[in-house]
Amino acid sequence: MPIQSKAASVTFDHVSKVYGRTVTAVDDVSFVVEAGRLVTLLGPSGCGKTTTLRMIAGLEMANKGRILIGDEDVTTLPATDRDVSMVFQSYALFPHMNVGENVAYGLNVSGMEKNEARDRANEGLKLVGLSGYGERLPSELSGGQQQRVAVARALVLEPQVLLFDEPLSNLDAKLRRQVREEIRDIQRNLGLTAVYVTHDQEEALAVSDRIIVMNNAVIAQEGTPRDLYEEPADVFVADFIGDANLVDVEIRSIDGDLAEVQMGPLTLTLPHRNLKPGIVNAAVRPESFLLSTAADAPGISGTVTKASYLGNHMEYAVTTDLGELFVVDPDVVDIIAPQSGVKVTLANHGVTLVGK
Repeated sequence: MPIQSKAASVTFDHVSKVYGRTVTAVDDVSFVVEAGRLVTLLGPSGCGKTTTLRMIAGLEMANKGRILIGDEDVTTLPATDRDVSMVFQSYALFPHMNVGENVAYGLNVSGMEKNEARDRANEGLKLVGLSGYGERLPSELSGGQQQRVAVARALVLEPQVLLFDEPLSNLDAKLRRQVREEIRDIQRNLGLTAVYVTHDQEEALAVSDRIIVMNNAVIAQEGTPRDLYEEPADVFVADFIGDANLVDVEIRSIDGDLAEVQMGPLTLTLPHRNLKPGIVNAAVRPESFLLSTAADAPGISGTVTKASYLGNHMEYAVTTDLGELFVVDPDVVDIIAPQSGVKVTLANHGVTLVGK
């Protein structure tokens, strides 16, 4: 029988987790993961994302609030009574069992008949592109293949919620990209509810329907990858999601939802986002700066101090009166040499006011 999804939503209702009397790991957090969606918990080390994931799994218990999977309140249920599966960073495969036995382990423990468990394990391996690998030992597989075995082992249990705890951090960059695409394809094809923890911003942007950014035990912002990249709520999110240049600008006036903003010699019109006239920060994505070497070009005067060729784009450091700017330019033909004078202007996207 093909592996099926029993996807259920996950709800956190004012959940807190405190260790001892003083260490608050998660502080009054509320969110909903819709059934069939992949939501990523993203943030720096110590922000509370892994504790949040472990509370969904039942490996940690909340001190306050409620946790629901579907319509069932699971706040006080142990991990063994929750219909979830977790894929760990370390793979956690049994080295003395072959691949098929590893994948079938949870099914056998749950009492499934041996032949049915074997067939289900083979279905799981087929889903992750490892048909025919069932007789191999984990030590005979690459890191990426071992991670796919761990995914198959979780999938065959047909959980209501599939949890990923930094699943790609042990893989090299190229393999991370390949495996994350495979995980995303499986999640979409089966309609799984998945909660994914990572500190890698690019990974989060690539795999997620929604991202919950955490900082200091609370939610800093949640939204689609595009929302967070193009409209960060504050300086922390702007600086954490991708690269951002934080530039001092002045709000000169406000008219409706828009503000007239002065950035050096440039006058911009941007959503004011409830900020008042005065000096504030603007977050500018590096690809939103445009460089010109024409002496009579308008814009902010600057000098290129570093130029790095990265194959499909150039990265420049440009010193200006606004500070040093990080600029990404897709033009790898007409490269601007260090110590060249440039004028800097802005594209019509990737500039957001974020306060101080």
